[in-house]
Amino acid sequence: MGEYISIFKDTLLNKYVQFAGVASRKEFWTFFVITMIIGLITGVLGTIGSIINLLLFLPSLGVSIRRLRDAGFSPWWILISLTGIGVLVLLFMWAQKSK
Repeated sequence: MGEYISIFKDTLLNKYVQFAGVASRKEFWTFFVITMIIGLITGVLGTIGSIINLLLFLPSLGVSIRRLRDAGFSPWWILISLTGIGVLVLLFMWAQKSK
């Protein structure tokens, strides 16, 4: 458990808005799952939860773009998430092995 918290803290604090480079599957999925858990817990807090989710937006965007690059896709694919079905396509891309 400590390893996952360490990965989350490193991604959140040291790679806050880093869009260059790559993110391993372990780094991405660890950050993704912990962010989802935080989002579910803070979802009932109203304004405080919204602020926390807003603060997690840029690190989430950064790790998502780095993961796309690591899987061999263009970072511009992140824009497909603006469509309804696009998130499913991104989930498939994020799950790919590193290139």
